[in-house]
Parts: sequence; C-alpha cells; structure tokens
Amino acid sequence: MRRHELTSDLATQLGAPHEARFIVDDVLGVTGPGAELTPDQVARALELAERRRAGEPLQYVLGHWAFRHLDLVVDPRVLIPRPETEQVVEVALSELARLATPTPTVVDAGTGSGAIALALATELAGRGRPAQVFAVDASRDALAVARTNLDRVGRCHAASDGPGCSVTLLEGSWLEPLPEAARGAIDLVVANPPYVAEAEWPDLDDEVKAEPRQALVASAGSDGTPGLADVEAVLTQALVWLARPGTVVIELAPHQAEAGAGLARALGYDEVAVAPDLAGRPRALVGRLA
Repeated sequence: MRRHELTSDLATQLGAPHEARFIVDDVLGVTGPGAELTPDQVARALELAERRRAGEPLQYVLGHWAFRHLDLVVDPRVLIPRPETEQVVEVALSELARLATPTPTVVDAGTGSGAIALALATELAGRGRPAQVFAVDASRDALAVARTNLDRVGRCHAASDGPGCSVTLLEGSWLEPLPEAARGAIDLVVANPPYVAEAEWPDLDDEVKAEPRQALVASAGSDGTPGLADVEAVLTQALVWLARPGTVVIELAPHQAEAGAGLARALGYDEVAVAPDLAGRPRALVGRLA
C-alpha cells in the first residue's frame, strides 16, 4: 500500500483527514505520497487509527505533541499541551524581558509534562539568558514524564555553542518544595493550575475527561469563585518566594479573569493585568511586585 492510499483510507475511517495525516506521518516519517509502506507500518497505522476511533485523544495515540519549538512526550499521566498555554509562555517571556535579570530564576508550578519549564529554559538560553528553572509537581507520574522530556531536550540550549541552562524537577505542592535559598529570589513564577470547576466536569468533552482529572479540576476560591482555589494558592505562595521586583503569570479561564485579578490585588500585588490568548480571550493573569 502506498502512503497516499493509506492516508485516504484512514481519513474515511476517522472522518478527519488531518488526523489521518498525523498518524501516517508518525508511522512513516517524511516521504513522498507514493512511498510504499511495509506490512508492519500499515498494521501500526491501523492500530493507531483504531485507538483514535475509540475516542482516545490523538496526542495520546501518537505519544508526543508539539509545544512551541519542542516535541514533547505526552500520555494520560499529564495534560495535553495546548495553544493557550503556549501564549502563557509568551507572556512569561515578555515579563522576564521587562525584569531584565541576566540569569533569571524561574518556577513552573505544576509542571506536568514539563512543557512550560522546558520552553522557557530553551528559549531563554537561545536568547543568551541561561536560566535556573525549577519544575514542580505533586504527581510522581507527571514528574516521570517531565524527566523523559528533560532527557530528550538534553542540556536545553538552542545551539551547540549556546549558553546552557538548568532545569530541576521537584516533587510537592506548588512552591512548597523549593529550596530555602530561593526564598525571595525567584524572578518569575508561572503556572497552568487546575481551574475547571467541579460543576463543569460532567459537561466536558470525553476527550478532555481522558486527561488527568486532578490536573484539571479545582475547588472554589476563598471568594467563592468556582475553580479558583489553585490559582489562589499559587498567587498566595508566590508572595513568599518572589524577588522584588518579581512577577507571577497564571493561566486561568476567561470567565475567572475578573475574580482572579481582584484576588491578586487583594493579596497585595502592586500591578495586576490579564493578557489575552490568541483568540483574544483573557487568559494569563499577571501579578507584579515592585
């Protein structure tokens, strides 16, 4: 069977030509449309397509997914990297540029696959600003995935002669496992915490429900806002660890933006803003300390 024939067959089965292309590309790599597949390659592609037809997210079926310039291992132990979070990284980089620390110290609280931590580490190194990055998660399973991705990235610099960087994985809740020497010395805290309200869970798509529930669902914040408890926890803990000046950047749901900003002001952040995602929806809560 030739590549274009298998792609066409899988597109019919899946009802999604782009997903068929992803699967065939993953099995066959970069070849022409007339390339012949071996029986093993055809069997592998059919196996992946069947998993997708059964409702498994495409990213888990493939076992990896793109996040900014990285190709990350992903499986049901971690959230699937999303474009909204890519934009959170962009906001974090802008905040670090504003702070202008030559060798910044950064915390990715709730790192999951390591997507945010590794994107920041590699991109900062590529810009000549090697960073000390702490990647924290309460889940050992998630940290195992992050370790795999860290090993794949290697020294996390963009060029062979570029500056290196350091990513340290820590197990624990949000910022609690940071070393005491980092207290008051963190330039940036960034997080994509759970922010789905308990009441929203039943109505989520089945594909979203295939992701780890504990990485998605949070209880209400102290002000009663559904799903805001973990956003509040990061905001509160960051006050202890951030340098002055320092910044926290947290992904949240658009409908939580006003409540999140109000909470940050009430906690004592000197400047508070909410940056939009690529669709123009309020997505990244920014709290700055002078």
